[in-house]
Parts: sequence; structure tokens; C-alpha cells
Amino acid sequence: MAAQPDTAQALDAEALALLRRLAGPEATFRAHQLEAVRDLVEERRRVLCVQRTGWGKSAVYFLATALLRARGSGPTVLVSPLLALMRNQIAAAERLGVRAVTVNSTNREEWAAVRDRLERDEVDLLLISPERLNNPQFREAMLPLFVERVGLLVIDEAHCVSDWGHDFRPDYRRIRDVLARLASDVAVLCTTATANDRVVADVSDQLRLGAATDQLKVYRGALARRSLRLEVCVLPEPAARLAWLAAWLPRLPGSGIVYCLTKRDTETVAEWLEAQRISALSYSGEVADEERVEAERRLLANEVKAVVATSALGMGYDKPDLGFVVHYQAPSSAIAYYQQVGRAGRGVDEAHAVLLRGAEDRRIQDFFIETAFPPRVLVERVLALLPATLAGLQAEVNLGRGRIEALLKVLDVEGAVVRDGSTWHPTGAEWAYDEERYAEVTALRRAEQQAMLEYGSDGRCLMVKLLGELDDPAAEPCGQCAVCAGPRFAEAVDPDLVQHARRLLRSKPAVVSVRRQTPKTADRPGKRIPSELQLEEGRAVTRAGDGAWDALIDEGRRAGRFDDRLVRACAEAVRRWSPRPAPQWVTAVPSLRTGDLVPDLARRVATELELPYVPTLDRTGSGPPQREMANSAQQVANVRGEFTVSGPPPPEPGLLVDDVRASGWTLATVGAQLRQRGAGPLHPLVLALAGA
Repeated sequence: MAAQPDTAQALDAEALALLRRLAGPEATFRAHQLEAVRDLVEERRRVLCVQRTGWGKSAVYFLATALLRARGSGPTVLVSPLLALMRNQIAAAERLGVRAVTVNSTNREEWAAVRDRLERDEVDLLLISPERLNNPQFREAMLPLFVERVGLLVIDEAHCVSDWGHDFRPDYRRIRDVLARLASDVAVLCTTATANDRVVADVSDQLRLGAATDQLKVYRGALARRSLRLEVCVLPEPAARLAWLAAWLPRLPGSGIVYCLTKRDTETVAEWLEAQRISALSYSGEVADEERVEAERRLLANEVKAVVATSALGMGYDKPDLGFVVHYQAPSSAIAYYQQVGRAGRGVDEAHAVLLRGAEDRRIQDFFIETAFPPRVLVERVLALLPATLAGLQAEVNLGRGRIEALLKVLDVEGAVVRDGSTWHPTGAEWAYDEERYAEVTALRRAEQQAMLEYGSDGRCLMVKLLGELDDPAAEPCGQCAVCAGPRFAEAVDPDLVQHARRLLRSKPAVVSVRRQTPKTADRPGKRIPSELQLEEGRAVTRAGDGAWDALIDEGRRAGRFDDRLVRACAEAVRRWSPRPAPQWVTAVPSLRTGDLVPDLARRVATELELPYVPTLDRTGSGPPQREMANSAQQVANVRGEFTVSGPPPPEPGLLVDDVRASGWTLATVGAQLRQRGAGPLHPLVLALAGA
């Protein structure tokens, strides 16, 4: 039933007063904000808000929470994807006097206390991560409690619900279960800035679960960000991009974010910027929570020029005066790009979003696209092996640990499997591999990738290009991007600075770690490799993919002989390293596929170091390349019995040369064979360290 006029006016006045407590005494409602609040508070509807970043989606659920609680409703539950978002939201809630608490993976010891506070109705806003919905303990102990009492359910970054979305997360599928169990008078709000027509339709369908069709209200606004100025600079070589950052970041306004696709690149870029006296911090999902909190704080306080981050610093991070977002590499979709650049320019007249397009972008994007859905044969193999532990599955299925875990999570969410302790069991429920849908989603990802490749190269306004991917009907030329108004950052980078960056990249050999324990499998626990058979610590001239030597290494593989510069780089790496005990001879890991390529490299490195070269190994097996093996159990099995020792090796310390260290099990296996036959301590020396 619609609210009476006087009641509606009272609600509007109360909502405006709360808004001004939250955002300042001059604040006014933006289009659709007040309407959404009314729908939630008075009508108890299900609402989907698709609005640009900075529009104020969080204000809607904060105000609705305060108003609903004042009217006797239960607490709000906010499903939020990132801890950074939770920290910001709790701080904002306090400004309204809203009592906010969180349940996530970092505060497990507080769960019982939070549950007690919920029981006593002392919580206004409970923030949970979607992963909690997939936690059996949480589902059994806490989910029934808040489903029974919840007054408003908020699903932030709701595009994650849809596998058509650019950032689909299987844990979000559990929200379907929650929606189906909610009472009809519980309001639901979904918010996102990055949903195109297909995602909006999918999320809308899911919002209708357990509710009347006419309950759903969609508010979709224009997504253009007038304060953002967009530009693309094509700089294929990493050294050129590092030089660009060193030249331009000091001239960009305020503090900002430099986005990279990998954790390793965040570290490299941050180190380079610091060497150029530009304050920078690296940030990724693998960084400790306290370090991420401190990085967010320092960026918020403008104590650092740039945080160099993966997408882990993205959704929900709120810094109104963020002056720039620079991408060291391109994400795989224009939609993901729009979301990330949307962190900038919320509270300033102009902020810069610059994409530095690199040669490696597509290779990294391809990896994420190609590994999203395991092939049917591997999925069926996993199901056939159940019940099994993760370690048991790794021994039998050629998938990496992370991909097996992700697959099991999807199967769990879809009801096909269940976990009991460390063992996964089939549920017996009917389940089918949806090959057609997976193929359609993969095709969509490829289309998104192509659109991102065209961004900045097809002559269209850059803002129009981004908004076109989001199906924004109001998209029109912005008049200020590099296409509309001309580039600002296109001047050639300083060649001396490029050379300096290149030298830095090439002067950073990587440590080759030692394999000390065999992998755990279904029928045997991992066991320590005897110390007398272990390799010593080694070195790699470069990390594969960092752009320092990649082109020269690839060229050598194609030509069948590595360039003299790589030989000298190997020798220089050994000299700087000065391994102890000092090597007295050099040998090589042979290959049937590359013939004399690696032995030739080893002979020339031996000559450069004035050491004897001793051929000690023969390749007798013809197994597939080790890079095709996806986990340690498969890698160990793949190399077992593939090499023989051709003669007694020297008893002195030596260098064991290979072109690439992928899993480390080839080096560990042949090293143990040589040690068993009497070789002294062996130091691995490789051109490239992959997968680390």
C-alpha cells in the first residue's frame, strides 16, 4: 500500500536530514536516490540500482537502514565483496549513528560475539562477504538467525551475481538461497555501476526469486563521469611504460592508483617508482591485511603518490579526491576498465584515466579467459573420483589446485557436491555440465576482450566506447578525452629513461627456490627430500613475462640458438650471485624437443665463466612438456623416469643449466639423480623463471 501524502512528506524530510548528516549540510538527493529509499522503506520492494560510480548507492542503503530501524524493522545485512569496502562502510555508518559490525575471514574469533549482539538486537548493519554464504558453519549457525530477523538485504556490486558479469563470483550464487527464504515484506537492494543489459536482466530474474514480479523496481541512470578525462598510450615494452610513469606521475594531480594485472608487476612498478623518488606502495590480494589497510590509509591521506595495485583495490574504495588512475596493462573488458577508472574524480573537477597498453596484455587476458571453465572431460573426471580430498584429486586430474578448488566451489553452489571436513562427496543430485552456456560466456569474454583492444584505436570517443559496452542509452561524446580534444600524454618517452628502466629490469635475477618435499597425494603423504639429494638455491636471469629478456629468449627458441647477450647475462648473474660452494663445472638439462639449444647455452656459459662443461644427462623419455602439467603431483609423475645419468658426474659443486624453471620438479628430479651418482652440490641456473 502506498504511503499517505503526509507520511510520505515526513519520510522525505527525515531522509534529507539523514543525508545531510552523512554528506554535509548542503547535500541534496541525486536523481532516483530518494525514490529508491521510499521503495525500500515504505513499499518494502526489491530494488536494483544501476548507477555510475560516485552516484551515492551506499547513501541509499544507509538511509534506508536508519529509517527502517526507526520503524521497528530488523537489521540490514549487506553482502559486500571486499574488506576495503567493509572498512569504509563501517566508518560511514558511524556518522549516522548506525551500529555496524562485520563477519569475514579475518575476524572469526568475533563471530560468536556478533551472533550474541544480533540476538540482543544490538546491530543495525551486518556486513558479510559472499564467501561467508558458502561457509557451512556460517550457514548453519548465523544464516537462519539473520534470515529470520533481517529488515533489509543489500547486495553490493550485484553484477557479481551473474556469470554474464565481468566479475562473476560463484559465492554470490548462494544469495539465490537467501532470497528464496526471505519473508515477502523484507526489502532488498542490489547496487552496481557495471551491468549491461544482459547482466541487468539476469540479476533482475534472480531478484524475483520468492517475490511477486511487480515488487521489483529498476533504477538505471546515465553512467558518464564528467570529471574523468580518458587517454590511451600504446607502449608495448614494459621499460617504456616504466619511463612514462616516472615522467608523468609527478605531473598528475594529487594521489592515485596504478593498476597492474599481476602481483609481480605491482612489485616491479612500485620498486621502480620508489627508485625514481616517487612514493609508491604495492597492493594485491596476497598482501597481508594490515599492510593493505595501511596502504589504503596512506593513499586516503595523500601520504603516497601512488598505490600500485591489482584489481584487489577496486570495488568500494572511496577516495573522492583521487586524482588519477593509470593502467600499466589493460584489463580484459571495457566494463572492468570503467569500474576501475571510476575510482577517480568523484570529488574533483578533473581526474585523469590513462591506459598504457602493453604487448603482454592479451597473453595475460587469455590466461584468465581460457582457465575460467575446465573442459567437460576434466569435470566429469573430478566427479567420478569423489569422494576424495583435494590432494587426491590433484594426483589424478591435471588441474591446478586453485582451479580444482574453484570447480568444487561451483559444483557445491549448484548442489552437485558437498564438503565434509577435508573430503568432498557427491550429493547424488542431478547435475549436468552446461557446455552451451559456458561456450556462450566464453564467447562473450572474447567479444569483451576485442572491445577492449579497440578502445582508443577505433576513432570513437573513449567515454562513448566504455558506456557502449555498458549499454548506456545516454552515452554521448564527452568532448574532453584524447579522441575528442586531443592527447596530452603522447609525447615520446625519454630514451635514456627507457634504457635506465630496461637496465633495471635486466639486472634483477630471480631466486630459484629449492624443492624440499614431495607433493602430497591420495595414497601417500608428502615426504621430505633427503638434504643430500636436494639442489642448492639457484638463479634465473629473468622472470618470464616481465619484458626484460622475453623477446630475446623467444627469438632464440625460434632460431635454435640463444643470443650471446643471454649468455653474458647468465654469466653476469652468476658473478653477482657468487654461489657457495662455488661451482667448478657446468652441465645441462637436455630436451628432445629443443635438441642442442640448452646444452649449447650451457657450453657457452661455461666458456664465459672459464669452467669445464660436462654432459651428464640423457633424455630417454618422451613425455609432454612440463608446462602442460597443472599441479605438483602431475608434474612429478610427468618427469619420473624421463632422464638417465650418462656417466659419473664430477664430485665437485656444479651449475645445472636449463632454459626455463616452471614447476621446479624437472630440476629437482635430475638434480637428485646426479647427487645419487656422486655429483657435488648443484646450483640451478635458468634463463627464465615462470609461474612465480
